[in-house]
Amino acid sequence: YDYCYGELEYRSLRFEEEILDTDNYQGNAVVNYNEYEVPYTRIIEHKHFEYGTQHKTVITKEYPATWHKGDEPYYPMNDEKNNTLYAKYKELADKENKVIFGGRLGMYKYFDMHHVIEEALKEADVTLDDIDVVGVTYGPGLVGALLVGVAEAKAIAYAKKLPLVGVHHIEGHISANYIEHPDLEPPFLCLVASGGHTHLVCVKEYGEYEILGRTRDDAAGEAYDKVARAIGLGYPGGPKIDRIAKEGNPNAVKFPKAHIEGAQYDFSFSGLKSAVLNYINGCKMKGESFDPADIAASFQKAVVEVLVENSMKAAEDYGMYKFAIAGGVASNTALRAAMEEACKEREIRFYYPSPVYCTDNAAMIGAAAFYEYLSGTRHGWDLNAVPNLKLGER
Repeated sequence: YDYCYGELEYRSLRFEEEILDTDNYQGNAVVNYNEYEVPYTRIIEHKHFEYGTQHKTVITKEYPATWHKGDEPYYPMNDEKNNTLYAKYKELADKENKVIFGGRLGMYKYFDMHHVIEEALKEADVTLDDIDVVGVTYGPGLVGALLVGVAEAKAIAYAKKLPLVGVHHIEGHISANYIEHPDLEPPFLCLVASGGHTHLVCVKEYGEYEILGRTRDDAAGEAYDKVARAIGLGYPGGPKIDRIAKEGNPNAVKFPKAHIEGAQYDFSFSGLKSAVLNYINGCKMKGESFDPADIAASFQKAVVEVLVENSMKAAEDYGMYKFAIAGGVASNTALRAAMEEACKEREIRFYYPSPVYCTDNAAMIGAAAFYEYLSGTRHGWDLNAVPNLKLGER
């Protein structure tokens, strides 16, 4: 609505990363701090999410920050001024056809779990009596968020005497393709690319997976976010770089593409990210101008090319003629176009979810739970959150 009533205010966060010369800093993925004397609100130790065997460790300290336009809006400001402003925009939206505000930021309020479930049932026009199975993500991810979901799912399943099925988060992303493509059946290859994961997966059967390749450092979506911040686009970086890249020259800057010796399907985006930052800093030191659109287009070209090259190499080596993409980066228009062209050249059927199913959503977890349920998967009341759950583990 072009901010016709003014802009809503939010609270934001800032992050500081450290590389520590120890193999274990805090023994857990996330530790929250609520002491007044401690300036940060949490410390994230990344190795505990997955593959934590390195000799060093990387931690991120999260600090509260004042929100400015272009920053990521993490939390709403629920005061009288902003709530009144939100109500005006909501009144405009109610007059539109098929416009729904959803979630903490979309509805500009904090939710307890029962409020989220109530809203979801209301939008789906069903009640808990219409539910046959309860599916829930139990890993990988932030242990606090996982515990909230698992506890609620177990409570509903117990109260309504329903089967409980735990789902792997990445399996959910892969299963998003089943929602709109009922003809897609295993075996096939799937590239899962998001802010937290970049995996090349062989889907052998429903619920049976083999990871062929993975990122050695930054995920693709994480690199997008960091580069977007560097060129002044803010968060979220993926859609903003995708949009501005259309105005730039993808051949303006030749950025590196990493290929891992002895691991031909693996990815690495840390060097690419550093190359972009070094290029920007070099221009600044020389007093030279640079075009953010050109940088975005050149960076995106490097990311897309290595994703496509590794994916098509795996498809050829494994003799696969069905290929899918999933995750937040799967909504990137350049990646979709390049992957579709590469698959067409090789007579490979290409599948991808609509953008609404690319980012984290409950529908994809429901789809994964459906196939897990059909295969006989059931979990008991001892189901727990597993922050570093490996794909295919039970």
